[in-house]
Amino acid sequence: MAEHLGLHTVGDLLHHYPRRYAERGELTRLSELPLDEHVTVVARVADARVHTFNAGRGKRLEVTLTDGSGRLQLVFFGRGVHKPQHDLLPGTRAMFAGKVSVFNRKLQLAHPAYELLAEESDAREAAGTWASSLLPIYPATAKLESWKIAKAVDAVLPSANEALDPLPGSLREGRGLLPLPEALLKIHRPHGKADVEAARDRLKWDEAFVLQTALARRRHADAQLPAVPRRPAPEGLLTAFDARLPFTLTEGQRKVSREIFDDLATDHPMHRLLQGEVGSGKTMVALRAMLAVVDAGGQAAMLAPTEVLAQQHHRSITEMMGDLASGGTLGAAEHATGVVLLTGSMGAAARRKVLLDLVTGEAGIVIGTHALIEDVVKFHDLGLVVVDEQHRFGVEQRDALRSKGAQPPHLLVMTATPIPRTVAMTVFGDLETSVLDQLPAGRSPITTHVVPAQDKPHFLARAWERVREEVAGGHQAYVVCPRIGDEEEAAGAKGSKKGTKAGRGVSARTKTAEDADERGTGAGFGAGFGADEDPGADAAGDKRPPLAVLDVARGLAEGPLAGLRVGILHGRMAPDGPEGKDAVMRRFAAGELDVLVATTVIEVGVNVPNATAMVIMDADRFGVSQLHQLRGRVGRGSAPGLCLLVTDMPEASPARARLGAVAATLDGFELSRVDLEQRREGDVLGQAQSGVRSSLRMLAVIEDEQIIAEAREEATAVVAADPALEAHPALRTALDALLDEERESYLDKG
Repeated sequence: MAEHLGLHTVGDLLHHYPRRYAERGELTRLSELPLDEHVTVVARVADARVHTFNAGRGKRLEVTLTDGSGRLQLVFFGRGVHKPQHDLLPGTRAMFAGKVSVFNRKLQLAHPAYELLAEESDAREAAGTWASSLLPIYPATAKLESWKIAKAVDAVLPSANEALDPLPGSLREGRGLLPLPEALLKIHRPHGKADVEAARDRLKWDEAFVLQTALARRRHADAQLPAVPRRPAPEGLLTAFDARLPFTLTEGQRKVSREIFDDLATDHPMHRLLQGEVGSGKTMVALRAMLAVVDAGGQAAMLAPTEVLAQQHHRSITEMMGDLASGGTLGAAEHATGVVLLTGSMGAAARRKVLLDLVTGEAGIVIGTHALIEDVVKFHDLGLVVVDEQHRFGVEQRDALRSKGAQPPHLLVMTATPIPRTVAMTVFGDLETSVLDQLPAGRSPITTHVVPAQDKPHFLARAWERVREEVAGGHQAYVVCPRIGDEEEAAGAKGSKKGTKAGRGVSARTKTAEDADERGTGAGFGAGFGADEDPGADAAGDKRPPLAVLDVARGLAEGPLAGLRVGILHGRMAPDGPEGKDAVMRRFAAGELDVLVATTVIEVGVNVPNATAMVIMDADRFGVSQLHQLRGRVGRGSAPGLCLLVTDMPEASPARARLGAVAATLDGFELSRVDLEQRREGDVLGQAQSGVRSSLRMLAVIEDEQIIAEAREEATAVVAADPALEAHPALRTALDALLDEERESYLDKG
């Protein structure tokens, strides 16, 4: 159990809850079995036959199961035939566990484990071995079938009476929740559905309350830490910057800025999560916070996940600040500060200069990638850390940067992937949350359409016409592909039409994270390129490689977009140099390229107001929030934006439903709920805080919003009254079990 399911103690086993329950009279639906997955089914034997082969020397037993919804074949070979031949007679009911495979177009289980189920009249039934009316089916593995786990649970269930109850008695009684021993008994051996419901309600509260107590203690401890209050000088850098702004801030930006400035003025570290829709002006809010800290004599560091994004931020911040960013140079404006960029690919001399400016305090603001975290980087007085795109950074990385301050610096975490409120409360419960949901004036609406290339090829032809129309109107377009393409293709791409020379920066490494981003399958998509890759592919969704930037750019430049200036951008290109990523981005921003064919490197931070159209190829291979991020790259100027989601997926498929949801709304918070409901929150929790994922067995973050919100209030009140939890020893024990040292340090750093 320890090896296969991570269950080490009696408590672990008691908290290994059944995945579902089979009713005694119910036969599990065989028609809905997932291929290649380990399943447990309850069914009746319809028929059993032994076949011989090899002149009678070999034996094969074929057993057919039925449940009224479908049939399933079991197969046993060789010496393994004898026992099942004796046990599995027609009419027998049993539980079967094995991996579902296909043979001769029929579903089958080869050599499944099985456990016979007593009929109602059987003496075993009377003896109470299967006394409950619901059969628990446990999360199991090939080595540990559900019924073996059930027998182990039976052996330890009496010790549930000794379980320590983490919920304070007043809370449990006030909310009418079962005592913990009773809840454990009812979840494992329910007499009916009402038992299961009551037990689940109670066990969900345990998970929500213990986790929220951990986060409440974190917030309480943070409030005790010392930090340097940072108040901007009355007529300093921030005032000078605000006076030059060519537009007025939105009400949302002003409100969030006030929350941040109030936090910065306190003598304990700010921990704030700034969520903002794509294009809502988060960078402006973060920049004003950085200027406030520089005004107060400190330094600010902004951590970006990629070099492209770090360079983009550096460029846009220096442009916004003008001569206020020229501190340390001759003729600099009054109150000006130095704004520097630090990335891994910089030359040694430039790097030395930046490191010197940071340690002397000459540079007030630094924007960089992971290079900022290295030991050689020292600050004069680090006052604020801004982390962009939080989900791309591990907790240790954020912590390494924060440890560079003499006292803990303030922390502002930004994300453009909107997180529903309860997920934010569960995962980032130790961060205060600010939300920017207003788009700044001058941002234009984005229209999104699904283009079913397989069903309606003329829609795709029309998509390329629309791109030409946008370019003819003086605008530009992006074409996004899930893959880069391999080295041979890169060589061919060099000779393509104008602009595609950017393909030369490609290295010989043929697989990258971008290459590996194959999230589904589609069919050959024709339209002049990609069709020859897999002539046998059809609408049934046979696998073909995802479309690649290098192929698509060549096909477009020679076909539907011939005569336009087509450029290429992807993660394998060198960052610098005449044909590097930065040079291509500059040319696109300057209007020297009409169409940029790119991977998801453009997903965040790229800001070209003149780009109005985006075509996303194989859109079904991207996640919902990623599509929302990508589409936020258009409509950034005064002209309306257009996003076309191209897919080969058939109309009834879940992938098409997902794309339809993206096309139907621009509300990122609504989309993140759709995304979570489909993926479950394990991904979100797993990425954000190691260890929390495994602690949520019963709680579903989206469905149980109310429990989480109420548990947060209760936990905050308990911790405020008794920070050390001296009056709650059982709660302290539950916390120790939830937060071993590793997880505790994760929460500490997070």
